[in-house]
Amino acid sequence: MNAHHSVSRRALLTGGLATGFLLAFHLPLRAAVNEPVQPKDVTDGKFAPNAFIRIDETGRTVLMMPQVEMGQGVYTSISMIIAEELDADWAKVEVLHAPPDDKLYANPAFGLQATGGSTSIRAWWKPLRAAGATARAMLVQAAAAQWGVDPASCTASKGEVIHAASGRKLGYGALALAAQGQTPPKDVPVKDPKDFVLIGQPLKRLDTPDKVNGKAVYGIDAILPGMKIAAIANCPVFGGKVGKVDDSAAVKIAGVRKVVVLDDAAAVIGDHMWAAKKGLEALKIEWNEGANAGISTRDIWQNLRDASAKDGVVAKSTGDIAKALASGDKFEAAYELPFLAHASMEPINATVRVTKDSCEIWTGTQIMTRVQSEAAKAAGVPLDKVIVNQHLLGGGFGRKLEPDMVVAAVKIARQVDYPVKVIWTREEDIQHDVYRPVYRDQISASLVDGKVSGWKYKVAGSAVLARWLPPAFQKGIDIDAIDAAVDAPYDFANFHVEYVRAEPPAVPTGFWRGVGPNNNVFAVECAMDELARKAGKDPVEFRKSMLTKNPRALAVLDLVAEKSGWGQPLPPRVGRGVCVQPSFASFLATVVEAEIDELGEITLRRITSVVDTGIAVNPDTVKAQIEGGLIFGLTAALYGEITIEKGRVQQSNFHDYRMLRINETPKIEVIVVKSGEAPGGIGEAGVNAGPPALRNAILAATGVTLRRLPVDRKLLAVGKKA
Repeated sequence: MNAHHSVSRRALLTGGLATGFLLAFHLPLRAAVNEPVQPKDVTDGKFAPNAFIRIDETGRTVLMMPQVEMGQGVYTSISMIIAEELDADWAKVEVLHAPPDDKLYANPAFGLQATGGSTSIRAWWKPLRAAGATARAMLVQAAAAQWGVDPASCTASKGEVIHAASGRKLGYGALALAAQGQTPPKDVPVKDPKDFVLIGQPLKRLDTPDKVNGKAVYGIDAILPGMKIAAIANCPVFGGKVGKVDDSAAVKIAGVRKVVVLDDAAAVIGDHMWAAKKGLEALKIEWNEGANAGISTRDIWQNLRDASAKDGVVAKSTGDIAKALASGDKFEAAYELPFLAHASMEPINATVRVTKDSCEIWTGTQIMTRVQSEAAKAAGVPLDKVIVNQHLLGGGFGRKLEPDMVVAAVKIARQVDYPVKVIWTREEDIQHDVYRPVYRDQISASLVDGKVSGWKYKVAGSAVLARWLPPAFQKGIDIDAIDAAVDAPYDFANFHVEYVRAEPPAVPTGFWRGVGPNNNVFAVECAMDELARKAGKDPVEFRKSMLTKNPRALAVLDLVAEKSGWGQPLPPRVGRGVCVQPSFASFLATVVEAEIDELGEITLRRITSVVDTGIAVNPDTVKAQIEGGLIFGLTAALYGEITIEKGRVQQSNFHDYRMLRINETPKIEVIVVKSGEAPGGIGEAGVNAGPPALRNAILAATGVTLRRLPVDRKLLAVGKKA
């Protein structure tokens, strides 16, 4: 396959549709199609004051990206933060993937180089502003020294240092070498938000043009000289191993080069994907299914329900919860959420070249340094002999916080003397995921004078952090699983949260877009609607009465009620549902309007969201992420469930693991509140807003109390009861 063939797969976009996009002003994202090696971070001859900024003598400004781009717009937002404080010429800004390096590029929220948890802007806001401001000060110092003036008499703007008194100017390119010799000043003041030029503007994303014209390079696009393609079959049962493999039919297929048998998987390497896929289908594999061959969804849920009956580890407790629950009008409910797959548009893949003393990888990953270290172990080479070439991700959603796909590719590539691209089919991707855990959230509450007097919340589910980042798992509490439970926005005087670790038999669990607040926001906001009904109050007014100590949450709730037409009459079997949440240091209120027909089918009519995310670095990106998150979360609420039978995942592709389709997506209005607070996270907040708001709309429309996802349409049909 050559470069022209690679581009032509997107040729359908080159007509009038693409023209409209290409007319917009944009900056090039420097990543050429089929570039064999990732561009190197070369600092020689450049002004390189820190790990993030490189300016050459032409004024070309390259910004090193510590976070990865997987559709969330982070390259643009991070560039805006640095360029703002640097006072760079935006027209000369380019971006480059940072190499794997925890010392230079560790996410401040995690202590390692990882992208996830809606932390990119939150965690890097202060460090990147400081980096930009310090570099700007060094450029100003260099100009002032050349002119023999006080640096305080100079200013910077659009890539130039200016001495207004004399009318002199010098571009950053002309100052680059001199600035490199300056001593970095300490504690350089950053800008007052009123002086922002870039931050707060809806600038066009840097990666959009190349994604439209086909030049964007994802991991799956990597093409190397002499490269072959491999298709892989993992044991269909969790934890199973390869028994016997008969490859006699497979090796006869034209284009098949080699059959590779691993401990728990088999792969066929071919000249192209078709040969590899047909060869894999021709393999006769006997699996040693192991102890998990009898596991079913029924077993998993029974295990979780049994665990949730036990006392948990107390995460937070205020007031006298026992006394509060003993009085007033009592409420008890349990909410359950299923396993979910990630199903990103770009299937799992990795391209690897292994020699006796080195390993090079081309992929899109959310965790570069972990990929590097795990690949070193699998290849049997020193860490410094592993190169990771980072590419754009065609979706991540937490799946690419795992290194397993790269480890498997390294093991396969070790057995040949040419580069191998390993591609998982959609079926392999869905059936061998690292799944969003099943959760059971139990809430006990009491009502006194129309308000919640006591609130006891128990979360039971997998502790992903205990595996993924053990130091963060302390005293038996997974802080991710209870994230939005301990940070509930309401004024509960008597408040108690506890956690029960309950690992599902056999099934691997991991982070999924929305992470901990997935289950917390659903349970809290569903319970609040039921409590409002029990108190005989309007759901919005009920919430407002307990948000007096949380002005940001109260403000977004007030505004979404106004913008959504809350309280206005609706036709029969049409309802509005509300959700208000503090997630990832952002405040989001959402109203879903939905219609349920007599067969229980659901039509989404309208969605309104109001978000206070603090300073919105790029408001256009904020809106896009809320829109995408809502669709992602509502897809899960309407259709999402992974089930297990005989140790096997039952779903395999989009016919039985459905996505919300474009004709099913309603009008979505997102209002971004202007705020001077530090930025919050936004990429995942919308995911958690959709499901409870939809469920509450269903309750309003039908009176049916759903406490489990996905929505069971049989319970919504006329004549049926929950």
